[in-house]
Amino acid sequence: MTQQCEVAWFSALCDDDYEFLGVPDPMLQSSWEHCRNIVLTAEKGGFDNILLPSGYQLGVDTSVFAAAIATMVTRMKLLMAVRIGEDWPPQLARRIATLDRILGPNAAGTGGRLNVNIISSDIPGETMEGGPRYQRTVEAMKILKTMLNGEHVSFKGDFYNLDLDPPRMTTISGKCPPFYFGGLSPVAREVAAEAADVYLMWPDTMDKVKEVVTDMKARAAAKGRTLKFGYRAHVIVRETEEEARLYARRLLSKLDAQTGDAIRNKSLDAANFGVQRQAELRSTADDEGYVEDNLWTGIGRARSGCGAAIVGDPDQVLAKLRAYQEVGMEAFILSGYPHAAECDLFARHVLPKLEHGSLEL
Repeated sequence: MTQQCEVAWFSALCDDDYEFLGVPDPMLQSSWEHCRNIVLTAEKGGFDNILLPSGYQLGVDTSVFAAAIATMVTRMKLLMAVRIGEDWPPQLARRIATLDRILGPNAAGTGGRLNVNIISSDIPGETMEGGPRYQRTVEAMKILKTMLNGEHVSFKGDFYNLDLDPPRMTTISGKCPPFYFGGLSPVAREVAAEAADVYLMWPDTMDKVKEVVTDMKARAAAKGRTLKFGYRAHVIVRETEEEARLYARRLLSKLDAQTGDAIRNKSLDAANFGVQRQAELRSTADDEGYVEDNLWTGIGRARSGCGAAIVGDPDQVLAKLRAYQEVGMEAFILSGYPHAAECDLFARHVLPKLEHGSLEL
């Protein structure tokens, strides 16, 4: 029996949508209308969830967008990214609960439809060392979980000293929504093992994915916990492999190295462990940018963060996703360029062949 997985798409809230990588297109720039249309395309296409990313220097505000789009989707979940350095946990708890109420119940009526992608970020204008920044993040996650579970919080840590009742506004379930969290450094892995529900990975070789899953299971078990695993990747699917590879080359056809460097360096995560690993993948790829069958790293030449795409015909893309499932992946967050167009292609050519639904936590 094929294992069920959660399949999510990505709405380009952070000025990350192109027809040709590195060439800004006013029609694809982040705006309410453009990002709304991506979400509605994913809802119509049958996706289970959609990531709403966050970056204070780029694009549109995530929580404001989430509140607006929550009134327009009737089935799909929202995965809202929050940057811990930009928020105060008690206020964030109330905002999460309010958004969950606006979004409405799941199909079974057993809970809400909001998930939260926790990002360990700096306060705008500061640069904090990784150790303290991740300590602040895990403290915030614990406070959020306590308050969103409807419990009084009495917390004394390195960054927060709180003695507060939970907000009156609760989530639909009365419980904290699932926390999705990614990070490849040792300290990030410890945060995930201690406080996350779903550990997210960026693209990597199959052997490396297995290695990280094994490590994270052991770290979580040492803390008496278990984790679900999610995989964030781009995708290019066409009727034939040749067409998919041609489209990959077309995406890069107007990109020069200087522009690609500028785009990557503009990102807030431009120097972290995960980004460095994506650069390593590009350095070991073949002349066309493929690091293993159907995994293309060329897309990372023009973006920081998630820097590889699954490229192929529908059967090849499906086989790659199922291979990731075999090594432990239970959720996928996918994207492509332009986002709405690739979303529609994936929804028509691959999604119907996958056993998929909301992740059970």
